[in-house]
Amino acid sequence: MDASGAEVLSQLVDMDGDETADEIVFQTDFGPKESKTFQLKVGQRHPFARDDYRVYGRFVRERHDDFAWENDRVAHRMYGPELETFAKESLISSGIDTWVKRVPKLVVNDWYMTDNYHQDVGEGADLYGVGKSRGLGGIGVWAGSKLHVSKNFTQSRVLASGPIRLVFELTYAPWDAGGTQVAETKRVIIDAGSQFNCLESTFTGHKGKLVAGIGLAKHPGSTVKTDARNGAMWAWEPLDGGKAGNLGTAVVLPSGSHLDEHHNELDYLVVTNVPASGRLVYYAGSAWDRAGRIRDAADWAAEVQSLASRLAAPVKISLRIDQ
Repeated sequence: MDASGAEVLSQLVDMDGDETADEIVFQTDFGPKESKTFQLKVGQRHPFARDDYRVYGRFVRERHDDFAWENDRVAHRMYGPELETFAKESLISSGIDTWVKRVPKLVVNDWYMTDNYHQDVGEGADLYGVGKSRGLGGIGVWAGSKLHVSKNFTQSRVLASGPIRLVFELTYAPWDAGGTQVAETKRVIIDAGSQFNCLESTFTGHKGKLVAGIGLAKHPGSTVKTDARNGAMWAWEPLDGGKAGNLGTAVVLPSGSHLDEHHNELDYLVVTNVPASGRLVYYAGSAWDRAGRIRDAADWAAEVQSLASRLAAPVKISLRIDQ
């Protein structure tokens, strides 16, 4: 409940898949130095209406095992096992695709149903090329001055399905990462109203230090900038030679992370150490100038730097329990 006593849209989230809620999440905006008070009350939760849902994601069996997801600003997909052996056009890639959309409504189901998502008919389209690149924030292991990447994901599971937070996991089979076998579980969290995904890559099977490379795909006409102090790299590029507008992409590391910049034939790379726990958290996002909110490269740089600032100075929360 907010300060006026009105109920705030909130969601219970099960973060470990045991079918018991671990967190309650809700959204609010803050100005500089602003404080707000909310109340938690025990009672019957109201069922969500369809219009409450601003995030969505699912395994897409009918499209060669994609996993697709979205919120009210952006949409994405990653590639599953059946695409590796698709006779017409097989693809082995753990890169992340991004779809541009200019409408706040959820479009994934409609676009797959009509099977015409490469053409913009007023809502947006799949105009971004991934191929064997890292796409928008795909990851690999950096060893011997080279990026070693997995194949397509082998399993998926959804942990939270909205209406304001989507959480899912993708599992990647072990692969050779420069002489050591590494497996990955990738957890993706996206909230309503955000241009960015929070990605948590947990690596297992390796011994000793591990270094990761996170990439943004190189495309003709793109420009890239890096802010190592704030752990951010962002790119701005024309889509379809500029005929479909421009796209911003970015990777942002948690505050205090070390960042090295490397480029290869396919990607601009952020290289950073994986914590001893094997769990690396980072953020990847995109924005299309024709969606109207991010108008140019300067707007996109400001959006990226705003996220880095929020990560460095998160909202402080205190809890008081009234008896």
